[in-house]
Amino acid sequence: MTKSLILEQGGFAPPCAPSLKGKWVVESLLEQAAAINPGWIYSALPLRSFAEIITMAKSKTESEREFIPLDIAVLTISDTRTEKTDTSGRCLAERLMGEGHRLHERRIVPDDIYRIRAVVSGWIAAGQVQVILTTGGTGVTGRDGTPEAVRVLLDKTIEGFGELFRHISHARIKTSTLQSRALAGVANGVYIFCLPGSTGACRTAWDELIRHQLDNRTRPCNLVELMPRLRDK
Repeated sequence: MTKSLILEQGGFAPPCAPSLKGKWVVESLLEQAAAINPGWIYSALPLRSFAEIITMAKSKTESEREFIPLDIAVLTISDTRTEKTDTSGRCLAERLMGEGHRLHERRIVPDDIYRIRAVVSGWIAAGQVQVILTTGGTGVTGRDGTPEAVRVLLDKTIEGFGELFRHISHARIKTSTLQSRALAGVANGVYIFCLPGSTGACRTAWDELIRHQLDNRTRPCNLVELMPRLRDK
């Protein structure tokens, strides 16, 4: 479909449509179609309604969107894992780079609220990271303090992430998913996702949720396209 589209009217035309020798010339499909009665039927067209015209126009626009690589930091929270044994952090790093994003930094810190908060707040303040992924410390034991470390830094919480993550996880681990306190939010224009420590959980969160919302081509909406407005006052 081209930007300039000529539609045969078959003898019918909505009141607002300019005519040219029995044809309606649409120079800008989205702009002019918005003024047309949505219920109008073009009897001589394979496109039978306004909705179909808009759908085709939108699909064309969406197909032309380009992927925007983001700078993403990965933080593993664990008292025992090392770079060699940190399969969850490695999983996230490999997946984000596989999608075309850039790994800004990957670190490991113990289950200590203040050390977690220090690293995350440093990334938030530096202005070089657009997304932070943490793994570990989202359970309910005494040493699980990631939500407490991160929540106070957030300007806004994205409640839907934790809700959807637990819903999706239920299909895999049943009621055990209620033990997860996974969360997400925004701080100083940076998206933060706090994931469980298991590699399977990280895989689920990235594959089913995060990768799609960090892709500018995802429709009807995604988190990337909101980035220029995250710091609006």
